[in-house]
Amino acid sequence: MTKIAILGANGRLGRVVAKAFIDAGFDVRAITRSGKVPAELEGATAIAGDALDREALIHATQGVDIIFNGLNPIYTDWGKCLPMAENVMAACHANGTLHLFPGTVYNYGSPMPQVVTEDTPFRPTTEKGRIRCAMEALFRREADAGRVRTIILRAGDFFGGTGSGSWFDLVVAAKMSKGVYTAPGPANLVHEWAYLPDFAVGFVGLARNLDKLGFYEALNFPGHPVTDLEIKAAAEKALGRTLKLSFMPWWVLRAGSPFVAMWREIVSMSYLRFEPHRLVSDRLEDIVGEIPHTPLDEAVSQALNDIGIATVDKADSRKAA
Repeated sequence: MTKIAILGANGRLGRVVAKAFIDAGFDVRAITRSGKVPAELEGATAIAGDALDREALIHATQGVDIIFNGLNPIYTDWGKCLPMAENVMAACHANGTLHLFPGTVYNYGSPMPQVVTEDTPFRPTTEKGRIRCAMEALFRREADAGRVRTIILRAGDFFGGTGSGSWFDLVVAAKMSKGVYTAPGPANLVHEWAYLPDFAVGFVGLARNLDKLGFYEALNFPGHPVTDLEIKAAAEKALGRTLKLSFMPWWVLRAGSPFVAMWREIVSMSYLRFEPHRLVSDRLEDIVGEIPHTPLDEAVSQALNDIGIATVDKADSRKAA
């Protein structure tokens, strides 16, 4: 049985990916600093390991075939990203493991290309974009040197899964219980979203088709390139009621950014909310077969349930019970 270590298994992405690999029959090792994992990851082996401690990470990942790198510090802690990436490379090299990594669209900078292909060049214009490019450059060097094989699957903004920290739950759905949909940008602008359960199954597909992949690959995951109006309509259908359209008060964050570190970091990435973009792939379907894609209405409904907002179907099922 293939053994996979999930780094950051307590995080939103890590726990969804871990669950997908458990469901697919892999031997999953959930690596967290505390050595504890959510109850939803029953079937995984919990192991303590700090990604900032190289020797501890090497020890925690001994005996695995694949390392999924779901490490993602909060915006104000991104100075840890490159040291963590270096330690992950050291662990992969020491243990002879494959490296799976979730890429972002930060690498492309502003103005964002409206259509991002796997050949679109990186032109980072923010510190976070430059950090991401430096991480991928490190992975490429390790692969070119024959030390660590890396497969990257790049996606847009996350939604779905339990936990907090995404634009969907912190902004879009934050006031839905009061009947308000909050758009982070122009309501008719196309923005790339990735429904996490689909994205996770995409990684499983890659892990099952390694014979079709090279020593270094960077692939796009076409998710849901949709507008806020489309997400609002899906949410209204799920909730069974009309939502008032509101907009994120960017002027407040800009005014407060000199004094609030997190606001400053969010404002630095605000261009993504005002420049249309979507991801396409020329290769992913040939590798994994049909690309996982939950219909938008179903994905939004489940994503709302995941963050504790009962939809019509969920409410009806509770009454029946």
